[in-house]
Amino acid sequence: MIYVCIPSFDEAPTIGLLLWKIRKVFTEFPREYQLLVADDGSSDGTAELLEPYAKVLPLTVVRHDSRQGYGPSLEALLRLAVERTDRPKRDCAVIMHADFAHGPQYLPDLIRQIESGADLVVAEASGIRSENSRARRWARRAAPHLLGGRARVPGVHDTVSGYAALRLVMLRNTLRDLSGPLITTEGWVANAELYARVAHFARRIETIRVEERLDLRERSSRHTPWESVRALWRGSRRLRVPPARLPKSAATKPPGQPAEVV
Repeated sequence: MIYVCIPSFDEAPTIGLLLWKIRKVFTEFPREYQLLVADDGSSDGTAELLEPYAKVLPLTVVRHDSRQGYGPSLEALLRLAVERTDRPKRDCAVIMHADFAHGPQYLPDLIRQIESGADLVVAEASGIRSENSRARRWARRAAPHLLGGRARVPGVHDTVSGYAALRLVMLRNTLRDLSGPLITTEGWVANAELYARVAHFARRIETIRVEERLDLRERSSRHTPWESVRALWRGSRRLRVPPARLPKSAATKPPGQPAEVV
């Protein structure tokens, strides 16, 4: 089972079409899947829009009466996936955004890596198309330095990517090892924190290259690149994730070329 986890806040213009695009992908790439969407206190009619989709798609909507943030929304979906699975060694969760930034056409590539034995697969942005793409590319390249090495993941350069696949047994083991929340930060930092935590239980970590399409969303970006940089700097001070260590068999694997945001 593939659990596609989509945190959303005021994404009524895009979420419905995105769900149908995902359905089309799985029609052409037959796999069992469930759609898990978090409606994080939206005020634009997202909840009402999702109701008919729940009748015709394998869709579960987790609703928050008030906005809790990206981190808590993502964690709620991941915990739900772990709770539902009866084959955690086989099943996986895919996280992606609701605003067309992450193309559903890349889902088969992520899933094939999991099926071939990877425990964590991160979609690294090899290109970003947006109205301020140059500034955003710079911010993404600067992210690992702004995090100060507090969320390193072996073999992954774009640790703030919000598009990834995680094997559920790895996620379950991570949750069992925690005494508090899985994700304590927000935005880009939340993604880096998640990957750094689960990497401790990953036997194999892979990346794929994707293009992010921020030019397709029907709203302006909620954060400027400069605001994202400041959020990374502030969030890095809250991160307390020990560096991940892969088993020797994985550590001796020849390193691949990290994706460069262009």
